[in-house]
Amino acid sequence: MQRREFLQTLSGVALMFSTRSFAAMTSTNDEVTIMRFSDGGKPLGLATVPRVHKDAEWKKRLSPLAYEVTRQQGTERAFSQPGYNRHEPGLYRCVCCDNALFDAKTKYDSGTGWPSFWQPIAAQNVRELTDSMFGMTRTEVRCALCDAHLGHVFDDGPKPTGLRYCMNTVALRFVPKPK
Repeated sequence: MQRREFLQTLSGVALMFSTRSFAAMTSTNDEVTIMRFSDGGKPLGLATVPRVHKDAEWKKRLSPLAYEVTRQQGTERAFSQPGYNRHEPGLYRCVCCDNALFDAKTKYDSGTGWPSFWQPIAAQNVRELTDSMFGMTRTEVRCALCDAHLGHVFDDGPKPTGLRYCMNTVALRFVPKPK
């Protein structure tokens, strides 16, 4: 094989892979398996459901800050949102798609001004990505069902996990535990 043929073949293979990757990232027919929960925090079982895509609806339904945080990877100012220091029993759901994310039993006061948890309610319900914005490497946390940006996870949390899931208040909807 001559150099020119080799380069043409190589560029064709690269194009094929980049097209597949782009199609996978932009597919609206993808599915995700999550653990469903009642508002009382009772697991209802695993469910494989279509990933939620509602950008136009979210822009209309969410506050400007909630949209900026969840859909554009923004961050609210620390201590700025009511509810960051809530401590009553309940469940935290995604503000965009209602996916169960955290149980209030795992919430603690980290002193950061954002709701902090030592673990998600179910590992399937969140996904973690490497975030290299602003010249530092962090682990971003997103809703597995709708891909909303929730916050970041750090390894300076309390026992038993040693993790601090530091979430944006506006990315979460609190549901008080039913009596």
